[in-house]
Amino acid sequence: MKYSLLAAMVAASLGLAGCGQPEQSSEQANTQQEQKQGQAELGSFGVDLSAMDKSVKPGEDFFRYASGTWYDNFELPADKVRFGAFTALFDRSQEQVKTIIDDIMAKEDLTPEEQLVHDFYQAYMDEETINQKGLEPIADVLAKIDAAANEQDLTALFGNAWLYGNASPISAGLWYNRLDPNEYQVTIGVDGLGLPDRDYYLSDQPRFTEIRTAYLKHIEEMLNFADMPNAAQKAEAIMALETKIAQAQWPREKRRDRELTLNQIARAELSDEYNGFDWDLYFEQSGLKAPELNITTPEPVKQVIQLINSEDLQTWKDYLAYHTISNNAGYLSQAIYDANFTFFGTTLNGQKEPLPRWKRALSQMSGTESLGFAIGKTYVDNYFPESSKEQMSELVENLRAALKKRIEQLDWMGEETKQAAKQKLAAFRPKIGYPDEWIKLDNVTIKTDDLVGNIRNLRKFFMQRDVANELKATDRERWGMTPQTVNAYYNSSFNEIVFPAAILQPPFFDPNADPAVNYGAIGAVIGHEMGHGFDDQGAKSDADGIQRNWWTEEDLKAFTAKVDQLDEQYSQYEPIEGNTVNGRLTLGENIGDVGGLSMAYEAYKISLDGKEAPVIDGLTGDQRFFLAWAQVWREKRTEESLMNQLRSDPHSPARYRTQAPRNLDAWYKAFDVKPEDSLYLAPEDRVKIW
Repeated sequence: MKYSLLAAMVAASLGLAGCGQPEQSSEQANTQQEQKQGQAELGSFGVDLSAMDKSVKPGEDFFRYASGTWYDNFELPADKVRFGAFTALFDRSQEQVKTIIDDIMAKEDLTPEEQLVHDFYQAYMDEETINQKGLEPIADVLAKIDAAANEQDLTALFGNAWLYGNASPISAGLWYNRLDPNEYQVTIGVDGLGLPDRDYYLSDQPRFTEIRTAYLKHIEEMLNFADMPNAAQKAEAIMALETKIAQAQWPREKRRDRELTLNQIARAELSDEYNGFDWDLYFEQSGLKAPELNITTPEPVKQVIQLINSEDLQTWKDYLAYHTISNNAGYLSQAIYDANFTFFGTTLNGQKEPLPRWKRALSQMSGTESLGFAIGKTYVDNYFPESSKEQMSELVENLRAALKKRIEQLDWMGEETKQAAKQKLAAFRPKIGYPDEWIKLDNVTIKTDDLVGNIRNLRKFFMQRDVANELKATDRERWGMTPQTVNAYYNSSFNEIVFPAAILQPPFFDPNADPAVNYGAIGAVIGHEMGHGFDDQGAKSDADGIQRNWWTEEDLKAFTAKVDQLDEQYSQYEPIEGNTVNGRLTLGENIGDVGGLSMAYEAYKISLDGKEAPVIDGLTGDQRFFLAWAQVWREKRTEESLMNQLRSDPHSPARYRTQAPRNLDAWYKAFDVKPEDSLYLAPEDRVKIW
C-alpha cells in the first residue's frame, strides 16, 4: 500500500539509469577537481578520450566508438549490477554524505536534526544488536497476521502496509488531481507482487521458469526463519496467489496511458462501484479522508477484490508473513538479509556481493521519507556552490529558447497548437539544486537501538503530514527528490522540471568543461525533462498541469504518427536474444532523449552566435557535443539486471540511448555516417518530433 505522495513523485520521475565514466574512486575525482581549478575534470575539455575505441566507425556502433575501450577494460564491481556515469556520481554523492555523517558522529554538540541523523545511523550500523534481535523487531506484525480471523482483519492489515513495509494487492498513494492540480487526490491501483513484473510470473521463457523455481525456494526459506510449518506448501500457495494477481494486472505499457488511467470517483460512490471491500476500514488505518479518488486500473482492482474474497484466508496470511520478513530483511539479522540478498540481489540481478552496510544505511537515510532533507541541507552547504545554480539556470533558459524556436519551425504542427505548446513551455517552472523550504522533522522519535522502530516512526511522521495537508491546496514547493539524489524529474501536474544538486557534477555538468560538452550532457538532460512535458503522455496536460486535449485533431494525428514511428524504431533493438526493447513502454523516455538532444543541439548552436566552434584535440564542436551525450549513457551491467530493465523499466538500455543521435541530421554530418553503416537511417526514417 503506497500512500506516499513523494514515493509517487519519484515513480513519475525520470529514472536516469546509469552509465560510465573513468574507473576511478569518487575521492580521486574530488581530489582531481581540487587540484585542477579552472580545468575540466575529465580529459582536457570534459570528455574521456581514452575511453573511445576509434577502430569502430561511429555509424556502425556509436556506443563502442565513444566508450568501447572503457567497456572492454572496466571490471564490474562485485557489489554492483551496473556501472556508469550515474553509478559513479551516486558513489561520489554517497561518499560526500558519508563525510557529513562522520562529522556528525564525531561531534558532541548536535542540533536536533543532527541528533536524529546520529541516532539513526548508529542504530543501522549496530549489527551486533540487530543480530541478537533476530525476528523480534517485526514480531508484532507477524502476531497480528497470525491472529487475523476474517476478511476484515485482512483488510486492516492491507491498510497498514505503508507502516509495516510488507505488501497489499490494493495500492493507494496521495497524488495530485489531474483535472485540478491545486487539489490532492488518492490514487488506487493494484500492487503486491514479489517479482519485478507480471511477465516474471506469466512468461514461458526458460529463464523465467528458473527464476520462479528459485523464488519458490526463497519464499520457503523466508518462512522457515519464522518456523512456519509446511513452508514448502505455503510457498507454492503464495506463488499461485501472486500469479493470479499478475494475471489481473495490466501490462506496464498500458498502465502508463494517462487516458486509460484517469477514472475519478467520489468517495461516497467507491463502495458501490468497487464492492466487496471495506474501504472505510482500509483508509482508517492511515487516517486519510480520500473524498475524491482516481482508480488507475478499474478492472484489475475489481479482480483483486474478488481474489481477496475468494482465496483462502490462510494463504493471504502466509503471503503477508512472507512479505513482512522479506521486505524488512535489510533491517533484520545478517542471516535473514543474506538469504534475501541471494535471491533479489544475485538470482534476479546478478549482483555477486551486497553493498557495504554503511552504503545501505546512507541509502535508507537519504530517502524523501527518511532523513534525506535533513542531510540535504548540509550537503548543499558543503558541495553545491551557488555559481552552479546560476549557470544551470542560464542553461535551462537557453534550452527553453531553443525549444521555442524549434516549435515555431515545426512543419507538422499548426499555428493553434503551436500557441498552446509555447504557452506550456513558457509556464515550465525549473527547480534547481535544493528546495527553498525545508521539511522540519518535529516530534520524530529516533533511538540508537531500534532500527525498525525508527523507520516506522519516520513513516508515521510523513503519513501524518500527508493527512494534515490532504484537504489543503497542494504544496508546490515540495520536492520529490533530495538534493543528494543523482537524478532529475518532470512533474506534469505542476509543469515543473527538477534538478537536484548531486546531478550537477561531472560528467553531466562541469563549469570548466567545453560548452559543447555541457550542452551534450546536462543540456540534453534538461531537454529530456522538458521533453517529458511534450512526450506521448506529458502532452496530455496543458500549461497549468490540467489533463486535457489542447491539440487540434489534425496535429494530434501527425504527432501520433511520429510517436508510433519512434516506438517501431526502438522495438527493433534486441539486447538479449528473444527479448527486445518494449518500444511502447519506453516511449516517453525515448521521446525525451531524442527531443532533448535536439533541443540541446539547437541551444548549443544558438550559444555560438553564428561563430564556428574551435577544434579541440582534433574534434569539432559537434563531435564533442555528441561524444558527451554518448559517454553520459555508457554502461556495463549484468545480463540479469538488463532483463529486469527490459521487463519493468520505462527507460531503454543505455546502449540504445547512446544511439538516439541517429535521428539527428547533424550527427550524420559530424561523423560522416554513410548509408552502408549499420546505424544509418534514411532521412524519412529519422524521427523528428521536437
